[in-house]
Amino acid sequence: MDILPAIDLREGKCVRLIQGQYDRQITYKDDPVAQAMEFYNAGARWLHLVDLDGAKSGYSVNIETISRIVKETPMQVELGGGIRDEQTIGQMLHLGLKRVILGTKAIEEFEWFSEMAYQFSGRLVLGLDARGLTLAKEGWLRQAGEDLIHFAQKAAGLPVAAIIYTDISKDGMMAGPNLERTRQLVEAVSIPVIASGGVTTVEDVKRVKAIGAAGAIIGRSLYEGTIDLKEALVAAV
Repeated sequence: MDILPAIDLREGKCVRLIQGQYDRQITYKDDPVAQAMEFYNAGARWLHLVDLDGAKSGYSVNIETISRIVKETPMQVELGGGIRDEQTIGQMLHLGLKRVILGTKAIEEFEWFSEMAYQFSGRLVLGLDARGLTLAKEGWLRQAGEDLIHFAQKAAGLPVAAIIYTDISKDGMMAGPNLERTRQLVEAVSIPVIASGGVTTVEDVKRVKAIGAAGAIIGRSLYEGTIDLKEALVAAV
């Protein structure tokens, strides 16, 4: 199982939003490139990057910082947040990103997402963020009215690299992941499922691995020190 340490970008800095709320922000570091190198030196080979400004505005904002991270670190980087058209997908992949995450636009325009999945085969990740079983969009600011499991099954036939499932109620709370919902998703689709939100301890990593997830994204817990990245990587093997 892959461990993907997370960097959430807002105004060029590393931050975390509590339960996705923009007025509940914790700022950790001013230099995301240095933070990415810390993760790499600890053994991580993947980096999960989110442009929070982009998720809120609907277009990519922190492009300069994203470009620096890709060019100055040897990690495989996936990016989400504000990527909602073909040109931006191409632009981000051209920067050297390994994968691009689509959420809001994929939910709103599934036919378009299907076309993009085939055009950029194996390079797109479907980001499904939910409160309960109801999907959210636009940086978690609005409910999408779609069912998590049903939508995942609808997308499962497309050549996407993975599905990232985030339980919004767990994100940034350091209270453990939603194992039951993650298990449901793993069992419902054949494509890799990456768990996000609430992974707080090495035991959480082991539990996520045990239910068949292909990866776990870890954010605030790394910054707060409740989980050691090296130990998490060992537990995921």
